[in-house]
Amino acid sequence: MPERKRRKETTAMARTVSPLELARMGGGRLAYIRPIRVEEAMRILGAPIEAPPGVRLYAAFHADGQPLAIADSRAAALANALEHDLEPASVH
Repeated sequence: MPERKRRKETTAMARTVSPLELARMGGGRLAYIRPIRVEEAMRILGAPIEAPPGVRLYAAFHADGQPLAIADSRAAALANALEHDLEPASVH
């Protein structure tokens, strides 16, 4: 099957997933890790952070998008997810 046609079929199968469905993914034990900037961390926390603008941080989120932890390294964000007995997944 040509690559272009396969891509169209995959896109056609995409659907919106509700927050409840996301929360239940992985039996409710799934977290995702993704890089964020200081500005996004401040928005999530609702408080200023002492770090230069543009610095990359890492955030762990529950599958439904609720923030779990913000860390200065990917390893620390992963460790936090594991401490909460969650299965981490990376998101780019």
